[in-house]
Amino acid sequence: MQLPITEELVARYAQGGATVAETAAVRHWLGQPANYAQTQQWMRRHWEALSAGAAPTAGPDDPDYEALLENLHQRLGFGQLPQLVPPAAPAWRRWAAAAAVAGAVAGGGWLLYSPRAVTPVEVATNYGQTRLLRLPDGSRVTLNAHSKLRYAPRWAADKPREVWLDGEGYFAVRHQPNHQRFVVHTRAGFSVEVLGTRFTVNRRRDEARVVLLAGKVRVDFDDPQRADVIMRPGELVETHDARPAAVVRKTVHTAPYAAWKDARLVLDETTIAEMATRLQDTYGVEVVVASPALNNRKVTGTIPVRDLNVLLLALEEAFDLQATRAGNRITLTERHPSHPLNPTSK
Repeated sequence: MQLPITEELVARYAQGGATVAETAAVRHWLGQPANYAQTQQWMRRHWEALSAGAAPTAGPDDPDYEALLENLHQRLGFGQLPQLVPPAAPAWRRWAAAAAVAGAVAGGGWLLYSPRAVTPVEVATNYGQTRLLRLPDGSRVTLNAHSKLRYAPRWAADKPREVWLDGEGYFAVRHQPNHQRFVVHTRAGFSVEVLGTRFTVNRRRDEARVVLLAGKVRVDFDDPQRADVIMRPGELVETHDARPAAVVRKTVHTAPYAAWKDARLVLDETTIAEMATRLQDTYGVEVVVASPALNNRKVTGTIPVRDLNVLLLALEEAFDLQATRAGNRITLTERHPSHPLNPTSK
């Protein structure tokens, strides 16, 4: 008979009080990607008890669940952290050496290898897909939908750890005893140097954004005339291609910017116009807002994002709208359009 896995049993296992049979059952259950969301919810409830002996955590907005789970497994001898996101469709591809040394690539400040160099690893996600990666040094990256990461299959101890990002990624960087640098390169005219941290980097359309959840990073601009920015936890730095000299730096509520890695969409006074852009970037769909009045409507709340159809149903209720899907096209209309005889409608 299969042992049922409950919140109490997982908590007992975390505290080292489970029997041999219970321990085996819980470890098997924890290793199943489908149980990730439920495990996370339980561990958040028992955060203080589970984090005893773990590394310092971030603020209350975004507890470091991945680091906690890894620490818990290490303390209990479980070994390597399981893959928490379902494996992607075949997306591992190797760069051809000729492409890697092409002038266009070199001119953009991206990976430049000689024909004798080791072929870099390239990982990509499809629309509507996220993927958890473990880098050569043990650092973790969660790629958001329609994103790509490139890095060397191994890093020399005397050189920086470098990755190249297209799209959006959540980084949990492991500090090295020799204080080895970790650098995220983007096509947005800047790179992000890690000084021990967790953060997100987003490069979509003509905008780029860095949000720091914990630790410290330096945003290093390619333009030598622009001063570097050393960010503090809870800060956002944003640039726009049309206004390269204008850098936005402000304090934000960080949860909405990293919730996607946990298959959640956190809305914080989010407008329909912003939502339409997110849907297009994440799922590769065309979004048409048929009712112009909808564009400025705002909402706050949390919505699951694993399934697009479920997401649309949630949006209909949250925004009081009608979402009609026809193939790759989604049309948003007002559910209760304004009418002179109905002044209370939205």
